[in-house]
Amino acid sequence: MSQFDTTAPYYAAYRPGIPKEAVELLAQRVAGMEHRALLDLGSGTGQVPLALAGAMTEIDVVEQDAGMLAEADKALAGLPLTVRLHNAPAEAFTPLASYRADLVTVCRAFHWMNQGVVLSRLESMTAPDATVAVMGDGSLWTARTEWTDALRTLIQEYLGEERRAGVGKTYAAHDRPYSEILAESAFGQVEEHAIAVEREWSTETVIGYLYSTSFAARPLFGKRVDDFERRARALLDEHAAAGGLIEHASFQVVLGRRG
Repeated sequence: MSQFDTTAPYYAAYRPGIPKEAVELLAQRVAGMEHRALLDLGSGTGQVPLALAGAMTEIDVVEQDAGMLAEADKALAGLPLTVRLHNAPAEAFTPLASYRADLVTVCRAFHWMNQGVVLSRLESMTAPDATVAVMGDGSLWTARTEWTDALRTLIQEYLGEERRAGVGKTYAAHDRPYSEILAESAFGQVEEHAIAVEREWSTETVIGYLYSTSFAARPLFGKRVDDFERRARALLDEHAAAGGLIEHASFQVVLGRRG
């Protein structure tokens, strides 16, 4: 079982999108180009390609989880541009020899990848002035508010202290800034942007979000899933009544180009 088995429908319905400021920032990188090819690696359900579709002339979506890719296919169907779907890990994606992406995006997925391999392979499949964008904003596991702390403690009561990464796996925390990793690659001209985001959750959207993650997917709880959900809903309802389920996040965008 992959870390995202069973999560795709929840992911499509409950994962927050990327901020409009990030969309505008990325669109500026290809503005004025006649040919604007987007390569989205670890695409999940296609949130980034969908958000950027109006700025591109063609899109390649790379996702190794078949369920996620099926959701991306539904989300991107009918767009008035060429969209190609690839069921492959980012490390193994191999386009035609003539292919050149103008913008490469990796959103909330770079930590799952062999980063050095991915960046090395991108050298031969990107245009000379291409931008590589690595983006993310943490999760409700890493958020630090009273209600997310209480929710994390409840999850740990059922699944153990260590953050899970699917069935039988624990999460390996990323310990180097993405800016450093990009700086050591061919895309070493680096910019960093931080976009402040405030999200207002509901009990329903939090539960759906949890089931979209590798740290609180339904299969992890086994026969105790209904008991967990009952207690999680009660906890969230209590905090929602007391002051709302507000999350303050920082959406990080790290851009790399050839020097």
